[in-house]
Amino acid sequence: MMKIIGALIIIFSLTMIGFQAASMFSNRPKEIRRIIIGLQVLETEICYGSTALPQALLHVAKRVRGNVGELFYLASGFLTHYDGLSTSDCWEMAIDKMWGKTVMKKPEKEILLHLGKILGQSDRSDQQKHIRLAVINLQSEEEEARNDQKKYEKMCKSLGFLGGILAVILIY
Repeated sequence: MMKIIGALIIIFSLTMIGFQAASMFSNRPKEIRRIIIGLQVLETEICYGSTALPQALLHVAKRVRGNVGELFYLASGFLTHYDGLSTSDCWEMAIDKMWGKTVMKKPEKEILLHLGKILGQSDRSDQQKHIRLAVINLQSEEEEARNDQKKYEKMCKSLGFLGGILAVILIY
């Protein structure tokens, strides 16, 4: 009886690890989509609302959920509280602080860091062009993330379960 309970615990545990790995593949496109939405809201705030950057970032943070909203909130807070730092430095600090909490990868980070170097440094039309370029680049990353999700999500779930069965066979 104890062997059966132990075997079920092992299978269940490894299956959950597989599901956790699969959730990373399903959450990445969602987070990229949230960033895209946030950047589109930021573009509207800057170009049409003529809102100052710290307030624009705060408005975006209120509209976007999750870790992405927190990223915009932190950037706004850093811009407000650190007078000596440039917009680029505040943006980079916010990204560095939040990146570990996301499931996004290096390409998305590079796109956002590049955008941060432009924000607040030029006129509205130039910022709008760079925001739109970042959105286009993120859309291609989102498409790639969706393809990865289709390829690997089911595989991770299956491998977790099958790995649990293999572990049980090897142990007993």
